Amino acid sequence: MARVKIIFPGYNFLFIATVPVRIGDVNYGNHVGNDAILSIIHEARIQMLRHYGYSEMDAGGNSMIMADVMIAYKAEAFYGDTLAVKIYADEVSGNTFNLLYHLSVKRGEKSIDIAHAKTGMVCFDYNTRKIAPMTDALKKFLTNNQ
Repeated sequence: MARVKIIFPGYNFLFIATVPVRIGDVNYGNHVGNDAILSIIHEARIQMLRHYGYSEMDAGGNSMIMADVMIAYKAEAFYGDTLAVKIYADEVSGNTFNLLYHLSVKRGEKSIDIAHAKTGMVCFDYNTRKIAPMTDALKKFLTNNQ
């Protein structure tokens, strides 16, 4: 079986979010459910945007919408864990970009990979309901660490 592989870029990340695992994130296996990882990376993305004075509706003059997602699960996370989510930008083009998420948890002296994820994001105009060109401000934000 072919596995999803997410390769992180060799440059600096944009942001590190911290997201505590909520009881609602835990499934019958007593670990974070696969569906909860998508919610956790959404929370991390919102934390990053808010930190820089942006939102999903106005990120440097662009709104954004998710076009696709990939998640590779690496290890279990549990209620009470606090996940560190490093966020990178990659493949920035005229109206699209990827955000990559490296989720880990510290247990004792060890850092354990929990999941790797990628969201394909599209600049979007909610008034016209169409794809929009990326503003210079958003492009600068996404490529500043490259």
